Amino acid sequence: MSSADLTKEPIIRVRGLVNRFGAETVHDGLDLDVRRGEVLGIVGGSGSGKSVLLRTVVGLNRPAEGEVEVFGRDVWAMSDPQRRELEKRWGVLFQDGALFSSLTVAQNIEVPIKEHFDLPLSLMDEISAVKVGMVGLPEDAGEKYPAQLSGGMRKRAGLARALALDPEVVFLDEPTAGLDPIAAGAFDELIRDLKTSLGLTVFMVTHDLDSLFAICDRVAVLVDKKVRVGTLEQLLNDNHPWIHSYFHGPRGRAAQHLEAAAGTEQSAPSAAPV
Repeated sequence: MSSADLTKEPIIRVRGLVNRFGAETVHDGLDLDVRRGEVLGIVGGSGSGKSVLLRTVVGLNRPAEGEVEVFGRDVWAMSDPQRRELEKRWGVLFQDGALFSSLTVAQNIEVPIKEHFDLPLSLMDEISAVKVGMVGLPEDAGEKYPAQLSGGMRKRAGLARALALDPEVVFLDEPTAGLDPIAAGAFDELIRDLKTSLGLTVFMVTHDLDSLFAICDRVAVLVDKKVRVGTLEQLLNDNHPWIHSYFHGPRGRAAQHLEAAAGTEQSAPSAAPV
């Protein structure tokens, strides 16, 4: 993303967010902007409220205080019809896909379509088939049930459902959790390609350092009940103890070396034909 892109008005704007659960305060005066067209990674330690933040932005968790605006609309100050219109513009991939086990992949993809539109079954079947192909699943995957899929295929099926309404923003909650390195890398590549081809804005909660270096334009780190946002270069130079430990520990160094090697490989000239 260019520096010009990062000056755009945010399409997600969080101000003064406070989330409490009993006596525990998870977020205390958190501010965050998400720019159109960027991939923003959300990271933080255990209990820092990464998934809570995502659920608050999409209206599944009411905060104790603060404002959440998406596309300039206050998520918590709109009527039900207004909210339904807003929900058409985003898609959500929850952990492990969160698919309905009693429905086929195609039927799962059709759930949000049925919720918002009255379309003929034949047209919905066509749409679900397109989404299956879009996320790189085999053509016959639509006929299968979630239990018949591998973990990586379930993630892709969940992503297909998140893309069912052609959203402008997708929210991803730990999309590579539980995947082996090859499947996780393939999923990162899929997200990067879809972001480019569809012009998506991606809000991604993750613990995967490889994903951060592979596809994120900026990273938001949840520390001290607030958030520090920057490019990877900026955060690598941040002297906050947790941030320094996270990015400069063994796994952080390994992710940096892997990304550097990938960049060298992409820039290397092709071998001459023999």
